[in-house]
Amino acid sequence: MPEIPELQLNKRAATQPSGQRPLWLVGDGVSTFAGVLNRNQLHSHSVPVLLTGIYGSFRFRSEFGSWLTCRTALVPAGVAYEFDMRGEPLSVIYLEPTLAGAGALAPLIENAIESGGTLYGASAHVPALRSMFEDQSSAAWVEAALLDFVQFAAPRARRRLDPRVTRAVQILSDNRAENISAHAAAKAVGLSASRFQHVFTDEVGVPYRRYRAWQRMLHAIREIVSGANLTTAAHAAGFADQAHFGREFRRTFGAPPSIGIANVRG
Repeated sequence: MPEIPELQLNKRAATQPSGQRPLWLVGDGVSTFAGVLNRNQLHSHSVPVLLTGIYGSFRFRSEFGSWLTCRTALVPAGVAYEFDMRGEPLSVIYLEPTLAGAGALAPLIENAIESGGTLYGASAHVPALRSMFEDQSSAAWVEAALLDFVQFAAPRARRRLDPRVTRAVQILSDNRAENISAHAAAKAVGLSASRFQHVFTDEVGVPYRRYRAWQRMLHAIREIVSGANLTTAAHAAGFADQAHFGREFRRTFGAPPSIGIANVRG
């Protein structure tokens, strides 16, 4: 594994790298984004997310609260939120349910305050945040770095996922471009369709259909990071066309693809 640069989260580089490109990495259990952003409108995810200002604080509002200023926020699956980075870089970690729940990330937030199910803090002890943004070759090591700290925290933070749901999530992850129905997934794990829907939502935090859409979005992003254009990526992930992909991207990330995934590195 490549050597991971030493993290200096609270210290901005003396000379900011020119032509800084945002990072997108789609992993098997954890995905991440790091890049300069402005304001993203109200949106929600099918997995827990940890947002951290790489150099400083940012404005944030969940659907259950008012605007506030924080350095980091941990948002559960299904909770809508918006933020304003004002042109500063943000890191976002997306944690798949087969790896761990939101509780695995909670111990990383210093002096956390809970409001509406969302945790806020003045800082987050997450390895490699600044380095993964500043190092243009960080895609070579960032997934391993993130998996290390999540896997260390996960056993202490949450009970194991129901094995039937784990199996269903893995089926979706292995077949991201396929439109696998809830009935087919339920049959594959030995549950009735109605029981499966209930168990899945209870365990993951969002309905099966929403989580399936998230996996399809990840597939499209991975295609783009690999060099595909938006149209090719949209078709590869099962979207009807680029416009369909654009609408779903905005709903998922609160910004159009031209902002959220333009000029990425991976």
